[in-house]
Amino acid sequence: MIASFRLESGYWAVIGLLLLMPITVPYLYGHDWQRLVQVVIAVISLIAIIIQRKTSVEGAPKAFDSVGILFAVLLCLALSSCLLADQPYWAFCEVSLMIGCYTIAYCVAHSRLQVGRSIDNFLIAVVLISCCAKTLQFIVSVLAGYTSSAQTLDLDLLLEGFSNRRFYGQFQTLTLPLLAWPLILSDVKRPVIKWIFVLLVCWWVIAIVGGTRGTWLGMAVAAIFVGCLGKAGRRWALWQLGAMLSGLGLYYIVFVLMTDAVGISLVNTAGGRLTTSLSARDIIWHQAWEMIKARPLLGFGPMHFSNIPNPIAAHPHQIFLQWASEWGIPSTLLVGFLMLRGMRSVLWKIRADRASDDPLNLLRICLFASLVGSLTQGMVDGVIVMPYSQLWLAIVTGWLMGIHRISSDHRPSNGRLRQLGLAAAFLAVGFLGYVTVHDFPTLRLRNEQYAHDFGGNFQPRFWMQGVIASKPQ
Repeated sequence: MIASFRLESGYWAVIGLLLLMPITVPYLYGHDWQRLVQVVIAVISLIAIIIQRKTSVEGAPKAFDSVGILFAVLLCLALSSCLLADQPYWAFCEVSLMIGCYTIAYCVAHSRLQVGRSIDNFLIAVVLISCCAKTLQFIVSVLAGYTSSAQTLDLDLLLEGFSNRRFYGQFQTLTLPLLAWPLILSDVKRPVIKWIFVLLVCWWVIAIVGGTRGTWLGMAVAAIFVGCLGKAGRRWALWQLGAMLSGLGLYYIVFVLMTDAVGISLVNTAGGRLTTSLSARDIIWHQAWEMIKARPLLGFGPMHFSNIPNPIAAHPHQIFLQWASEWGIPSTLLVGFLMLRGMRSVLWKIRADRASDDPLNLLRICLFASLVGSLTQGMVDGVIVMPYSQLWLAIVTGWLMGIHRISSDHRPSNGRLRQLGLAAAFLAVGFLGYVTVHDFPTLRLRNEQYAHDFGGNFQPRFWMQGVIASKPQ
C-alpha cells in the first residue's frame, strides 16, 4: 500500500508539472510543444498502469468492462478504416492518439479509485495554479500595454501560451466549471471564497477578451443544463452568472473607459469576433459532408480530412462531421452511443443526489458541466483535435469515471479484456512515441516544405502544420 501511494504521488507530481509547463513557460508555448507534453503524459500513464496492473484487477470500474466489447468493435472499425486509407501511417497515428487519450483517462480513473479524494484536491490545485499563472500573465501584459509608448493595444498579445486564442478558449471552457467547485462547498472559509471568486471573475475577463464564441455557447448550455439539476446545480449556475456579469463590468472599465481616458485604441477586440457568421465553417462542413457521402461505411481514414487541402482548416470544427467523414458512420454511431450512455449514467446519479451537499456530488456536477460545455463547443470548434484540449478532456473524463462509481459497482475486471486493452495501449503509445521522436526534430523543415508546396497559413492537426497531403490536389 505504501509503495502504491508513493507511485501515485510521484506520478501526479510529474503530471502536474507537465500540465503547467506548456502554458506558463514561454519557450514551450504553442501547439507542437503541447502535443509533445501530451505524448509524454500518455507514456507515463501507460507505465503507471503496467506497474499497477495487479491492483487493477480489484480496482477497475465496472463500466470499463461493460463496454469492452463495444470498444473492441470500435477498434476493429478503426483499423479497417486505417488499412483502406490513402496514408495509413497518419491514420494509425490518429487512432493511436485516441487510444493514448483513453490510456490517460483510465490512469486518472484508476488513481482516483486507489488513492481517493487527495487526487481531487491535487487536480483542483493544478487547475487553480494554472488559472492563477495565466491570470498573472494577463495582468502583467495589460499593465505593459498601458505603460508603453504605443497608442494601440492589441488584445491578441494579451493571450499568451496558445497558438490561437480559440485554443485558449477551449481550455477555459474546461476549467471555468471546475473553478466554481470551492464556491459551492459548504465548509470553505469566506476569505477563500472571495479570492476564488476574484480568480473566476478574472478568468471570465480573459474569456471575454478572447471572444471565443464556442466558450460562450458551451458555458451557456452547461449553465442551463446544470441549473436544472437541483439546488447545487443552481448555485453553480448563479456563481458563474455572477462572475460573468462582474467580468463584463471589469472588461468595460479596463478596456473601454480607461483606454478612452488615456487615448489608447484597441485592436482585435472581442466585439469583432462576437458575430453570427459561420467564419467559413460552412465550407469545411460541406467538405466533410461530401466525404461522408463518398465513403459512408469506413470514411476516408482517421486524420484524412487533412489529406484534402482546403484554405481554411485541417479539420471540420465539428465532432460528428469529423468522425463520420474520417472513421465512417457506423463508428460515429457507436461513439455517440458510448458518449450518451456515459453522460446519461452521470446525469442519473446527479439527479438522484441532487439534495446532497456532499463534496463528491458537487464535484461531479462541476466535472459534468465541464464535459457538457466542452462537447457543446466541439460542435463548432476543434476541441477533440487540439493537444491541450484533448489532454484535459481525457483528465476530466477519467476523473469523472473515477468518482462516479459506488461501492456496489466494484467487481473483478475481465482479465482477457484487460490484457487486450493493455496490449492496444502499449502498441498505440509506442507508435505515438515513434512519431514524436521521428518528427519533432525536423518540424521546422516540414513547415518550410509545406509553405513551399501549399503556401498560406499553418492548419493545426497532429502538429501545428497539420496538412498530411504530400502535394497539392
